[in-house]
Amino acid sequence: MAKARSKQWIEREKLRERGQFWTPDWVAEAMVGYVAADSDLVFDPAFGAGAFASAGRRLSATLGRTIRFAGCELDPAALREAREAGIAARDLRRVRIADFLALKALPKGARIVANPPYIRHHRLGPALKARLRRIAIENVGVALDGRTGLHVFFLIHALSLLEKGGSLAFIVPADVCEGVYARALWQWIGSRFRLDAVVTFSADATPFPGVDTNPIVLMIRKLPPSETFLWARIERAGGEDFLSWVRRGLPECSTGAMRAEQRSVRVGLSAGVSRRVQMAEAPEFRLGDFARVMRGVATGANEFFLLTSEKAREVGIPPELLVRAIGRTRDVPGDCVDESLLDELDRAGRPTYLLALDGKREEAFPPSVRRYLARGVQLGLPERPLIAQRRPWYKMERRVAPRFLFSYLGRRNSRFIRNDAGVWPLTGFLCVYPRSSAPDTVRALEELLNHPDVLRGLETVAKSYGSGALKVEPRALERLPIPRRLVDDVGLEVTLASDPAAAEADQMALAI
Repeated sequence: MAKARSKQWIEREKLRERGQFWTPDWVAEAMVGYVAADSDLVFDPAFGAGAFASAGRRLSATLGRTIRFAGCELDPAALREAREAGIAARDLRRVRIADFLALKALPKGARIVANPPYIRHHRLGPALKARLRRIAIENVGVALDGRTGLHVFFLIHALSLLEKGGSLAFIVPADVCEGVYARALWQWIGSRFRLDAVVTFSADATPFPGVDTNPIVLMIRKLPPSETFLWARIERAGGEDFLSWVRRGLPECSTGAMRAEQRSVRVGLSAGVSRRVQMAEAPEFRLGDFARVMRGVATGANEFFLLTSEKAREVGIPPELLVRAIGRTRDVPGDCVDESLLDELDRAGRPTYLLALDGKREEAFPPSVRRYLARGVQLGLPERPLIAQRRPWYKMERRVAPRFLFSYLGRRNSRFIRNDAGVWPLTGFLCVYPRSSAPDTVRALEELLNHPDVLRGLETVAKSYGSGALKVEPRALERLPIPRRLVDDVGLEVTLASDPAAAEADQMALAI
């Protein structure tokens, strides 16, 4: 069993390095059907094993006309798979072993369909990141956030190559619409192109089972923008429903297999066109009116800096150099962290003691601490990317213990947690600091935070991942809508000015 898991991990890592996740037939056929509605030539910028070309071959028989393919591919092994899959020689002749991002023009009349490489930013080298930055500036007009993945730049370049009236269908992660860079990207798309449809998938209908991403299909044409677009939800995988909907011209519908509804482009662009839940109007209150949010402590090596009491005694770390901390959301099953929970975790062998050294020279620490730090050097910790930025490498970030914690990444169990033990949370949590430390205000805020109507609003600000997971960044959580009636019910007052406790938290937030 262990060998099987290891093999699966290795194969998954190979896919992640190349960003290759093959598109299933029922999705590929619908995407090709959309772009081939007015053209017989389809261009695939990440041809791979030819999933879209295979779909085009099947559609050609149905439509009574030949859909031809061209494209780019960097991996020759993928094209060998395409040949073995029966892709026509005439299509492979038009597929170049080349970098799509260096392409200057498409074949005349070509439409674009793609499942672009899904490669996260931390797997991209500095030279490639510099190229991608130029692509964004030349097209979008601004440099996108450094955490932007490669798939976003495939979308930008594809849109820039479209001829007037041309269409594209891209299957991409929902972060294209929800990430930190999304606002600038979609201001550009929304002002220059017509968004025909955004197709989302329920957890049961995901095209990529077992992959921790929330895929969507974007259907866009190079025509003047319109005021509305179709937002669709696929509820059942496989079958002809998706393709049938495309061939009927993207109508509004509601069946057991899928539903599609008209939405406002203006509202969609402001909130994220992929989101299942959207607000028609801006809320009167947001969480940021009542609290500040900061990320938890990033140690860079939890296995070294976060200890059990037994480990701390074994290596001789004095208690005054340790701070109680919590690292994993699953270590907090309820809505409160208190001393009894910490003791229970410690007895179970879960680490809850953070080595919180300041910036003193090593010689200032006891011999036992120096020996432990020497072990960290032997492990190569000072060279790790995050730790290498610290001076000295062992100096820990500081936090004022927040009154509330929030689970950073939740699978249908996102919640606010009362921090009665005064722990420092690690990056599995966000720190929530009430703007007022008045006891009545803090109690009212606690009552408000876990109200079902507030938690439902997380879908309007969070990034969505596979299996219903939601990831909320600090600034996004501050935008969490708070209904006016709930504010009135608990008697909260908006406190825009920080009190001393909040100001102290600000000053220590990212101290290194």
